[in-house]
Amino acid sequence: MRHFDHIDAARRKHLFYRHPRPFGRHDDRDVLAVALGATLYCPATRPALAADIERAARRGVMSMVVCLEDAIADDEVEAGEANLVAHLRALHARSGTRGAEVPLLFVRVRDPGQIGDLAGRLGDAAELLTGFVLPKFTASGGGAFLDALEDAADRSGLRLLAMPVIESPEAVYAETRAEMLHDVARLLAKHRSRILAVRLGATDMSAAYGLRRPPDLTIYDIRPVAGVICDVVNILGRADGTGHVVTGPVWEYFSQGERMFKPQLRQSPFERQSAAPLRQRLITADLDGLIREVHLDKANGLTGKTVIHPSHVAAVHALSVVTHEEYSDAADILGVAGGGAMASSYANKMNEAKPHRAWAQRLMLRARVFGVAAEGVTFVELLEAADSR
Repeated sequence: MRHFDHIDAARRKHLFYRHPRPFGRHDDRDVLAVALGATLYCPATRPALAADIERAARRGVMSMVVCLEDAIADDEVEAGEANLVAHLRALHARSGTRGAEVPLLFVRVRDPGQIGDLAGRLGDAAELLTGFVLPKFTASGGGAFLDALEDAADRSGLRLLAMPVIESPEAVYAETRAEMLHDVARLLAKHRSRILAVRLGATDMSAAYGLRRPPDLTIYDIRPVAGVICDVVNILGRADGTGHVVTGPVWEYFSQGERMFKPQLRQSPFERQSAAPLRQRLITADLDGLIREVHLDKANGLTGKTVIHPSHVAAVHALSVVTHEEYSDAADILGVAGGGAMASSYANKMNEAKPHRAWAQRLMLRARVFGVAAEGVTFVELLEAADSR
């Protein structure tokens, strides 16, 4: 699979200086963690689940989570499990292990016992799974999830990866947060080969304070939750070799509502590309807030994002493409041995070889997966191409 393959080849040639490279379920974890991009969640009770997965792949979705936890009611779990198993078996019968029609697939479970049970019930169709999402993850309860994952992997012979979700009250409340996150860091270190990425459950974090952010604001405007995200990145997302990829929290809006604030998208970039209708469509769907939040995610060290509607995917992926200027800076930084500072190739900033090196290395990994935009190609062009249907 490869990002932006749903776009016409001639248009891709115009858009990219360096094209995205293919990846698959068996690639290195570092590659897959970045390749997740916009991870689309859907309830396990969807009546056309297999068709939904195939349709999402055709629209450029590269990772999906089939949810048996908060996305379905407590009395729907048994039916959700049966539906998931039936549809993934049907999907496997149609696509086999080629993966062309199947994104990176994960199942979000409620309890550790579901991991081995579902892997067994899926049989050969478990080959479609990249792993499991582990909710309400803490050091005290997370070990059982990870042990169950190890056991299921050993029994099936598959490489099954984990994405723990930081969202429990212990991670939110100030008096328990630091100790809990340090304990989680130690637990994840013991199972590092199984950890693909750490996810943030901003909805549950907000619920701890009885909050829900409106579409006019980003999660970083909700200060109690923003503080949690800061601490998660500080402890679990370090660039010293001990950290993990931390993904951006969910954007949960997809329909128009009454707006309190002005749109957050400037007109001029869209007007220069004759893309005013695209701007209006984004504003109508409240996606200007998503775009703003993805910018802040990246600035705060987060990679990819949880989304709940296919219309969100194009914006996240377009913003994940490395700009020509960023790539030039990273190449200059990585091309210098022994440190030092230099003016950027674009002559608008100072690049320092030592302090900017970790940034440059991370950026080059993103460039491998999402590509590098051609000189002069903007986010607007990338979004318009990715969003075309």
